[in-house]
Amino acid sequence: MTHSMRTDTRTPRFDGGRDWRDSATRYALLPLRLFLGVTFLYAGLDKLTDGAFLKDAGAGSIGDTMRAVRDSSAIPALVDLALKSPVGFGTAIALGEVAVGIGTLLGLFTRLAALGGALISLSLWLTVSWASDPYYYGNDLAYLMAWTPLVLAGAPLLSLDATLRERRRQRSGDYR
Repeated sequence: MTHSMRTDTRTPRFDGGRDWRDSATRYALLPLRLFLGVTFLYAGLDKLTDGAFLKDAGAGSIGDTMRAVRDSSAIPALVDLALKSPVGFGTAIALGEVAVGIGTLLGLFTRLAALGGALISLSLWLTVSWASDPYYYGNDLAYLMAWTPLVLAGAPLLSLDATLRERRRQRSGDYR
């Protein structure tokens, strides 16, 4: 009888023949998706229900916030555009955050939702948090970078996108 030395470094398998590292890789974007979805949904709802935020002027209003950051923003013209209708701009940002949050949590049009989240984060970085010094004190840049993996990969698991993709595959007769 011969004895051989085991040379593979893979650990026991679970999840349909995959080891734990394969499963961890498959689910790696899920915590990020949940965090960003909940955060943006909450941010949008918070803005929509805040009595002070959706006003042209006053403490905590979108109008006063935009006027305060105008001269320190990277693109003052963008702030000027928002100041033409601060309440409309604030409402659009809040509704955009709600839509991005819901789309991300449900995994529906995830890449589009992530792109929307990235664009909201980019606009807020270039206006509101641009003057943060050092730059890492402003969180909008970090959110912009956090959206990037979801823009690239979408939501391949536990999502309506995956369900719809599987249904299309079954209808076309492609049973991989």
